[in-house]
This record gives sequence, C-alpha cells and structure tokens, in this order.
Amino acid sequence: MKKQIALFSIVAAALIALPALSRAADKTPAAPAAADQVAPAKKHGLPFHGKISAVDTAAATITVGELKLSITSETKLTKDGKPATLADFAAGDSVAGSYKKDGDKLKVTTMHNAKKKKAE
Repeated sequence: MKKQIALFSIVAAALIALPALSRAADKTPAAPAAADQVAPAKKHGLPFHGKISAVDTAAATITVGELKLSITSETKLTKDGKPATLADFAAGDSVAGSYKKDGDKLKVTTMHNAKKKKAE
C-alpha cells in the first residue's frame, strides 16, 4: 500500500509540473527589429522640479538638485508664460519641466519657472 501511495505521489507531482515546464519551453525569442523599423519616441519625458543651483550658459547646462540637465535647440523654455532663453534663468530660480535620457545626457524638453503659491 505504501508503494502505491508513493508511486501515486510521484505521478501526481509530475502531472502538476508538466504544464509549467511546457509553458517555459514554448517561449520563443522575439524577432530582432528590422533596420528600417524605429521605436516610436515617447511623447512625455521624466519630470523634474526644484531650485536651480548652477547655470552654465557656455555649456548650455543647468543643475537642479542632483540632476545636470542639458538645454538643446529643441528645448521649450518659458518664463512667466512667455518664451525665454537660458540667460533668463539664474541660480536660485524655482523651475519645473521634463527631460529625456539620451545616452549619459539628460536633455530638457520643456522648462518653465515655477510660480509660488499665493497665501490664502
């Protein structure tokens, strides 16, 4: 009787494990993307906000917290709701915006001055 229970247990364990093993074997590797297919660009970047601690107009970079962000020709800068340039921003200004990673660079897509909330 003990041999039959042991044999039944082994068979039951094998039947339970079989579907998991067959599903793992069914996975096929994804086909490599063709050279002419390009992944669509993300519409939104990663958000940032804080006070500017450094502005380098020569290198077109700003530092906000731990982030060293690059300003490019595609960056949309606004200050008080109007178009602005990097020279319009200074250390100590509160800013917010979004950026995208491009290799080891963090490129700002949009940036605006963060307005202080009015006391009610």
